Amino acid sequence: MGLWDTLSQHAKAQFLDVLQWLDDTKNTLVYRFPVHNQAIQDGGKLVVREGQAAVFVAEGKLSDVFAPGSYELSTRTKAISGFFQSIKYGLNAPYKGDVYFVSTRQFTDQKWGTANPIMMRDADFGVVRIRAFGVFAYRITDPAVFLREVVGTAGLFTTDEINAQLKRKLVSALADTIGETKIPVLDLVAHYMDLGDAMRQRLTGWFQENYGITLTDFVIENISVPPEVEQMIDKRSQMGAAGNLDAYAKFQMANALPDAMKAQGASNPFMQAGMGLAMGNVVGQTIGQAAASPGTFTPNQGIGAGTPPPPPPLETRYHYAGPAGQGQYTAKEIAAFVVQNRDGAHNLWANGWPGWKPWKEVGEVASLVPPLAPPPPTTAIYHYHGLDGATAQLPAVEVANRLRSDPNGRHLVWKEGMAGWVEAKTVPEITMLLGGGGPPPPPPPSGFPPPPPR
Repeated sequence: MGLWDTLSQHAKAQFLDVLQWLDDTKNTLVYRFPVHNQAIQDGGKLVVREGQAAVFVAEGKLSDVFAPGSYELSTRTKAISGFFQSIKYGLNAPYKGDVYFVSTRQFTDQKWGTANPIMMRDADFGVVRIRAFGVFAYRITDPAVFLREVVGTAGLFTTDEINAQLKRKLVSALADTIGETKIPVLDLVAHYMDLGDAMRQRLTGWFQENYGITLTDFVIENISVPPEVEQMIDKRSQMGAAGNLDAYAKFQMANALPDAMKAQGASNPFMQAGMGLAMGNVVGQTIGQAAASPGTFTPNQGIGAGTPPPPPPLETRYHYAGPAGQGQYTAKEIAAFVVQNRDGAHNLWANGWPGWKPWKEVGEVASLVPPLAPPPPTTAIYHYHGLDGATAQLPAVEVANRLRSDPNGRHLVWKEGMAGWVEAKTVPEITMLLGGGGPPPPPPPSGFPPPPPR
């Protein structure tokens, strides 16, 4: 191809004044602007709308990311100037780069569910299989990482192409979370919100690092058990509602006798009389037992005295990290760790907390740790000079002992703050130890002790 033909082709190329993306779909994550065989005009404009980001890739290398706003496309723009250096290729390619528009809005109502049942160990039913489903939401918070790690060179990337991978990661993390919390199956419905918050906190950092996206919401709509377990739960509820099962069975038998009489012995008066007597005995026994035993079944009775008590409340277990290692422990166990090592960093975490807390901020644990005993009172040290000329440094209590053993002797003391040597019996602190009061101390000048009197 001659130079003239090359110039003719480029003269016919569409010079783009404005680069922008008007998205009318609800599931497009990344759109590559069609710049192949087109030229970007120097002095044009890049328009990035709210909920979008623009990523420039120059010759296969990510150049820059543009937030919402308007930008001039010229050689004066540092991130764009490389695109206008294609002249060195002899005009064979007017543009040596790509422009990707990335949607940064929140993608909501993304469905998730367990493809296979999750096995868990339950306190009421033993090993049981559960299924769960719900919705989640996310948004791209690091377009560069998302483009580099997920999209690659695709010109159009939608939610369908990444949701399958996200769902597998979510279901795997949910199985771990439920297993770690050890919440009974019958109590899971009361912890949907807590489990959702724990899932969001658990996976957001991983998603940001590996995909450049943030998990903004995770909702559990339902957790179910197999049909046979549901039937077992229904039967248990029926047994609780029936109260005294023996009285209930007799009452059902009494209700069935009239139908049996019609079906089998309607023409035999003796059989009718026998069944009537039997029915009377059954009803009479049932009523008599009901009167004698307040916990027996009556037609208007709900759950009777024979209903088993509910399971005791579960003791809260906290995630613990500290000198005793890592694991899940009760408040009482963690309090014991603190007592053994009060200077250690004992940190706790529970579902729904934004982060780890020191043990002093968790009331249930702090209330179980006994306070430290106050330090013993300290007594002042005095320079002591006795009548025999002996000098020493003694605490106030020892000086008081020497006064007590020789009340008429000469006992001089001095400590920093005193103007000079004084009689020990005039020092209030010492006289208090002897059981008496004393005059107030003199003003406290500081300095070294004067020489003892001769």
